[in-house]
Amino acid sequence: MSSDTGKKLAEQKIKDIWISYKKTNSKQDRDSLILYYSPLVKFVASRVSATLPKNIELSDLVGYGIFGLLDAINKFDLGKNVKFETYAMTRIRGAIIDELRSIDWVPRSVRARMKDLDEFYSKLVVDLNRTPTDAELANAMSISVAELQSIYRRISIAGVIALDDILSNNGQSNPVSIGDLVPSNFMSPSNSLDIEESKEMLELAIKKLPEREQTVLKLYYYEYMNLSQIGEILGVTESRACQIHAKAILALRSALTSFWKD
Repeated sequence: MSSDTGKKLAEQKIKDIWISYKKTNSKQDRDSLILYYSPLVKFVASRVSATLPKNIELSDLVGYGIFGLLDAINKFDLGKNVKFETYAMTRIRGAIIDELRSIDWVPRSVRARMKDLDEFYSKLVVDLNRTPTDAELANAMSISVAELQSIYRRISIAGVIALDDILSNNGQSNPVSIGDLVPSNFMSPSNSLDIEESKEMLELAIKKLPEREQTVLKLYYYEYMNLSQIGEILGVTESRACQIHAKAILALRSALTSFWKD
């Protein structure tokens, strides 16, 4: 039997299991789906792990991600023209992020620095009517550009958690992750049709970002690349890719905060 033939048989088998599971809600079918798609969990957990401090264990992230896989299996609609792997990776990553948020792994000192940076950045955007330069932002905060870039590094690591906090804690009945809103060829129709005002606003804010920042967000949240890999693609250092990512997060946080204040 050729490898192509074997692959087609495996795909047909898993398709049959999906149909059976959606009809009967069989535990055996569900367990078969979990086993078949479990490599997705390790893949996503590994990508998330690459952006986190070393004290966060990969095995813990895998455990958190399993809950996302279960949720994806239960909620996946076979009638949608979307690959399960694409749908599941977003849910798996969301489950990991939710758990990281709940254990509050981001140090208080980093949260405090992020809050300061948000405030100065938002004020300068209003005063200058444009995005402030690094030099202007550093001057307003009475720090050096090197210190600012160090803060960018910490924000880039913790920023996704902090941004998701904003999305989830402003009266949203249906919390959403930034990964659900980054423009992508893989976005499902349901994500673009049934969208709340705040989500529309964030999507608009993402589209207003410079092309390079949009690219970083897409590669980071959809292609699950780490900042070193993204840097190689863009032809910049990992440190520079980190700064681009942090600036994108900062701009989106500022836009969201301003939106809810208004």
